[in-house]
Amino acid sequence: MDARAGEAAETSGRGVGGAVLPLAVRELLAGGVAGGVAKTAVAPLERVKILFQTGRAEFHGSGLIGSFRTIYRTEGLLGFYRGNGASVARIVPYAALHYMAYEEYRRWIILGFPNVEQGPVLDLVAGSIAGGTAVICTYPLDLVRTKLAYQVKGAVNVGFSECKPSEQVYKGIMDCVKTIYRQNGLKGIYRGMAPSLYGIFPYSGLKFYFYEKMKSHVPEEHRKDIIAKLACGSVAGLVGQTITYPLDVVRRQMQVQALSSSSLVGRGTFESLVLIAKQQGWRQLFSGLSINYVKVVPSVAIGFTVYDSMKVWLKVPSREETAVSVLTEERSDAAPIPSS
Repeated sequence: MDARAGEAAETSGRGVGGAVLPLAVRELLAGGVAGGVAKTAVAPLERVKILFQTGRAEFHGSGLIGSFRTIYRTEGLLGFYRGNGASVARIVPYAALHYMAYEEYRRWIILGFPNVEQGPVLDLVAGSIAGGTAVICTYPLDLVRTKLAYQVKGAVNVGFSECKPSEQVYKGIMDCVKTIYRQNGLKGIYRGMAPSLYGIFPYSGLKFYFYEKMKSHVPEEHRKDIIAKLACGSVAGLVGQTITYPLDVVRRQMQVQALSSSSLVGRGTFESLVLIAKQQGWRQLFSGLSINYVKVVPSVAIGFTVYDSMKVWLKVPSREETAVSVLTEERSDAAPIPSS
């Protein structure tokens, strides 16, 4: 009885220390910190990946090291983090909503279907819906992040043939949002969200599915080890990204079409997918994937590891404890009151 009471206190946020905050708020904090740390750690790789995906000619065939040299020569050290402010501004609420929504949807499914098997398939469903929720709420910042990362400061002055003197240079996050809204309205701010949703449903679901699946094969005594979490997160990220990567390329090209001579204007997601394959070659649909492999391993691994560590620090109960507590409370509420 005491153990159950303790778990209920953890779940409702009436405990001590980190437990004074409601459970959802603690999950938001854990997810936000995890997302911010992971995104900043791989920002230079993310910048190069975006430049490859959007087909900037001055980076074509230059490879990872060559691209790093070009960015450093033209923009200095800060060039590696161009757009990272918008990226972190997006990823903190995105990751916070993503992780928290995943936990909440998982609990709701358990409540609605008490006999459902609590395994990786449950994580797949909850993770997919949570990913879609997070994308809808934070997409405009992802658009801004891509547009800022696509710009190459001083490109006109170093003789890049594809860069036009009239190429628009946004001054920052707010200037970018205002300019997009002034030119294209609300539709412009959500341009490219469709492929994001098509991609995030399988990616997010598969990421949580494979992470929990991998963890289930780790001996109980090693599940809290950092190395085990890093390994599980790496595999989960690699598998999910490989399957959904072409949609990510479509999304990036749709986001920067106003800044480039793109033929995707006014076209839908799958029409754009076919058009890119025809005009730029099918390899373009996987452009930057090798960099993404280098990026996604530390990114997803760090994200899951920091998230699990933050949950421990904030005294967020494990998923199993939460499920037991929720079902126990539900059954207690449903139980008839004994007559006196």
